[in-house]
Amino acid sequence: MREVRVLVVDDQEPFRRAMASVVDATEGFVVVGSATTGEESLVMAGDLAPDLVLMDVNLPGIDGIEATRRLGADGRGPVVFLLSTYDEDEVGAARGGAATYIPKGAFGPDRLSAAWQEATRVRGEG
Repeated sequence: MREVRVLVVDDQEPFRRAMASVVDATEGFVVVGSATTGEESLVMAGDLAPDLVLMDVNLPGIDGIEATRRLGADGRGPVVFLLSTYDEDEVGAARGGAATYIPKGAFGPDRLSAAWQEATRVRGEG
C-alpha cells in the first residue's frame, strides 16, 4: 500500500509539530511538508501533490476554509481535513469542501485513520 502524503498547515509551530507527530505515529501516513499560511498551502500543495492536507481554520491571509475551497476548486485537489480548537458545531457547514472537521484536542492516529478511510470511501478511492 502506498503511503498517504500529508501537508500540514498551521500558523502556530506547536500545533504543526503536534499534527506532524500524529501523522508520524499513524501507520501508512507520511508528512511531505508544512505551511504557515493559506497562500503558502496553495503553493506547496501544487508543488508537493499531497494526498491529504491537514488545514487549520484560522490562518493569516486567506483562512483555512478559503484555502480549502481553492484547493478543491478544480475537483482534483487533495483531501482536506480542517482542524481547529473550535467545537465541531461551531464550524458546521462552512467547511469549504473539506472532507471533515476534527477538533485539535480530538486529533490522534485513530481519528486520522478513520477519517481518511471515510474520505476515500466517499470519493470512491478506497
